[in-house]
Order: sequence, then C-alpha cells, then structure tokens
Amino acid sequence: MGRSQDTHDRRNRWLWMGLAAPGAIWLLVLFVAPFYVMMAVAAGGVNEFFQTAVPTWNPLHWSSANLSAVWHDMVGSGAFLGPPALRTLLYSASATVISLAIAYPVAYFVSRYAGRRKTLFLILLIAPFWVSYMMRMLAWIDLLQQGGFFNSALSFVGLPGHTDWLGGKSATVVLGLVYGYIPYLILVLYAGLDRIDQSLLEAARDLGLSKWRTFWRVTVPLSKPTIIAGTFITVLPMLGDYFTNQLLSGAAGTTMIGNAIEGQLESPGETGQGAVLALMLLLILLIPMIYYAVSTARASREFA
Repeated sequence: MGRSQDTHDRRNRWLWMGLAAPGAIWLLVLFVAPFYVMMAVAAGGVNEFFQTAVPTWNPLHWSSANLSAVWHDMVGSGAFLGPPALRTLLYSASATVISLAIAYPVAYFVSRYAGRRKTLFLILLIAPFWVSYMMRMLAWIDLLQQGGFFNSALSFVGLPGHTDWLGGKSATVVLGLVYGYIPYLILVLYAGLDRIDQSLLEAARDLGLSKWRTFWRVTVPLSKPTIIAGTFITVLPMLGDYFTNQLLSGAAGTTMIGNAIEGQLESPGETGQGAVLALMLLLILLIPMIYYAVSTARASREFA
C-alpha cells in the first residue's frame, strides 16, 4: 500500500511539474533573460563612435561606472534625479489615497447593495479595460484642453473656464493616475468585500452594533488584506509610470522618475545609466512586494 502511494505521489509530482513547465519557461524567457540583458547593459560600456550601449555579458567584467554616474546624478552637486523621485512618491501616494476614497465605496456598494444588477455593475467596472490606456489618456486630453468639455462646463456654471489644465499642473497628473489605475483597485476591493461572510455582519448586528459600527469594526478589518493587495496593485505601476505625465503635462515641473528613465534610455551614451536607474527602481519596488508576500503567507497560516 505504501509503495503504491509513493508511486502515485511521484506520478502526481511529475504531472504537476509538466503542467508548470510551460509557465516556467515563459517566465524564464520573458523575465529572467531580459533582466540579465538589462544588468549587462547597466554594467557595460559605451561605443564611443555611435554612442550606443555595449553590453558586458560576463559578470566578472562588469563595471560600476554607470552606477557611479547615476549616484552622482541623484546626490551629487549637479543632481537632477532627486526631485523627480520625490515627486513620484508624492504623486503616487496622493493618487492612491484618492483612488481608495473613490474605489472602496463603489466596491462596497456593488458587493452589498447592487442586488440583481450586480452583473451589470461588474460589466461597467470591467468596461475601461476594453479601451487601451493610451486611448483613455488621449480622451482626457480632449476633455481638459482649453476649449474642451471641462472648461466649457466650468464656464457654464459661472466659474473660470480658461485654465490650461495641460500646461504642467500636478493636479492633472495625479488625477490622470487615478483615472488610469482605479479600475484595478475597484475590482480587487470588490472581490475581497464580496467574499466576506454575511453571517459575521449579522452576528455583529445581533450583538447590538449599529450599521456604522459594524462597518468599521467588522467589514473594514476583514477587508484589510484586500485593501493592502489593491493598494500594491495600484501603486506599483504608478511608481514606474511615465506615459500619464508625458501626455497630460510634459513639463519639467511634473517630471516623474519614469520620465527620467525614459529620457536616459533615449539619450545617446546614457542607455546604461537608464538601465541602472530602472534596476534601482525595481529593487525599491521589491521591498513592498516581499512585505506583501510575507504578510499574506503569515495571515494564511493564522487563518488555517
């Protein structure tokens, strides 16, 4: 019996390894290999004639010249990367707070009060994903330009309607980030809120808690893992975003770290520095990702 069970377990193990192999190969090709190429470019040199990056494939020959140059650009006398980095943190934090303030009530309403119209609301929530991010940002340009709908609406209600919203305003970039990434947050929050056991809420009400206190003492704590997950899913792409600011502002006063990376990658002779900066951003993003993975695993063990 024991030998038969061992054979069965071995077969199952090989079966699951075979099923996981395509995904592992896909990850190896599309993540590990490009990551190594980026490291080779970051630690490589520059072709003096064509001013193009020369990757160094052998780790034993890697150079720290690009890293030193980026570090000087961040903290040296002529540093110019500090303000975009700080601005990125402020923009991402502001956009995340605004997104949570909007997304949580929407997700809570759909999960609790949508009733038979829940499917319709879910379709409306998923609908933004049917349109590319670039097209949605281009639509915002039409809305916010000086003769656009937004200024016309302000003039209609008697407010100043000649503001140049696309002329380098931080508020425009932040709201653009909110608009671009809030659908992800709403769907994650909805999935978590919809899984909360209704009997727990009914038990809280039976114990004398009001609807408001039940919400704060039961619903919010139970949805905390979902809030953390949704925040990470939203804020991580915001930190590396460059397209939103490029379309809605393009001014030096709203430059984010993603725009700085793009500028270095497109500048002759600075491709290696752009690769270093991208790797540094990736390492910073790994910290909250690891924290989320560890906290989720700990919560799963406690729940089990």
